[in-house]
Amino acid sequence: MTKKLVLQSANIATMQDGKPYGLIRSGSIAIEGEHIAWVGETTDEPKQYRDWPRDDFGERLISPGLIDAHTHVIYGGNRAREFEMRLNGATYEEVARAGGGILSTVKATRSATEDDLLTDALPRVDALIAEGVTCIEVKSGYGLDKETELRMLRAARRIQQVRPVRIKTTFLGAHAIPPEYSGNGDAYIAESCIPAMQEAYDEGLVDAVDGFCETIAFTPEQITHVFEEALKIGLPIKLHAEQLSNLGGATLAASYGALSADHLEYLDEDGVSAMARAGTVAMLLPGAFYTLRETQYPPVELFRKYKVPMALATDCNPGSSPLTSLLLVMNMGCTLFRMTPSEAMAAVTRNAALGLGIMDTGVIAPGNRADLAVWDVTDPAELSYRVGFNPLHKRIFGGYG
Repeated sequence: MTKKLVLQSANIATMQDGKPYGLIRSGSIAIEGEHIAWVGETTDEPKQYRDWPRDDFGERLISPGLIDAHTHVIYGGNRAREFEMRLNGATYEEVARAGGGILSTVKATRSATEDDLLTDALPRVDALIAEGVTCIEVKSGYGLDKETELRMLRAARRIQQVRPVRIKTTFLGAHAIPPEYSGNGDAYIAESCIPAMQEAYDEGLVDAVDGFCETIAFTPEQITHVFEEALKIGLPIKLHAEQLSNLGGATLAASYGALSADHLEYLDEDGVSAMARAGTVAMLLPGAFYTLRETQYPPVELFRKYKVPMALATDCNPGSSPLTSLLLVMNMGCTLFRMTPSEAMAAVTRNAALGLGIMDTGVIAPGNRADLAVWDVTDPAELSYRVGFNPLHKRIFGGYG
């Protein structure tokens, strides 16, 4: 029998367009099965729902379940030692060029079993779930060979078998040049990365394709080869771009209709304009900005000017953003990048969903999944305002809490 339930006496941040947060005071949500049947002011509730079972939330806030749209939660080992090196003066580039950085995680990940990778990731996933997250994007990219990349993606797919959370997987084979291809990125892309992507697709392990376009990673020309092959098999693309320099990566990604371009600290107005024309989401990652002690800010005012949707994510990874709090990311988006609380809320709900290409979540609306977070607050701004405080009252995933 299909479950029917009305959530009543709540302040509802629907995140629909029209007013800040799409806020409904003293509202109700009717849930049928896994989906939202109706949402609105309680006084307007249709008669057909009035005999359904009810939960009263005492004017608590209900929002869409949060979405962490850029993570690397599957990996082996940790890089606490490199964190110490950076604090002693080494730059991100110096660590990477010395064989540390991503490549040190590659070594640990290659030696880990699929079960190891899943077991190690679950505490990170649990921390996100405990803050109202209902959807997590998970990238590969720490294998850099076919066997390990596929192992990472299989482990990522298994997360939603053991936890009540939606997982979207991204193939990030073009993350770094592995040691066996040192100095020969072209050969790595052709001989290893693209074949691994094809096999991941054939196994149904991947939802999108990403790359790292940067001076310490891959050139725009090399990324173009990956994008061309991704589009041939029908996979949407996204890109780590303009984090440390401006190589025109965001413009390149936009030319392929990318779902998102991510980081973007060094992005210029031409790149923002290209993203606006393509409908590409700006995925901002303040955890990496904070950890690396960067001083170049992403062009938030330009995103506003050109109406580019801004999303926020943890970028959870072992090196540049060992962060598992999306609530803290919301605060960072406001305090570091000068986003408003309303923008920060949209950035982890509606715009995060756009950045993943999923249309049935991120907004509380009839027909969408009933993925919701109930908070012990009445004002949505409190979610961005508080630091180190988790006010989650209840998480509802697919209609069940």
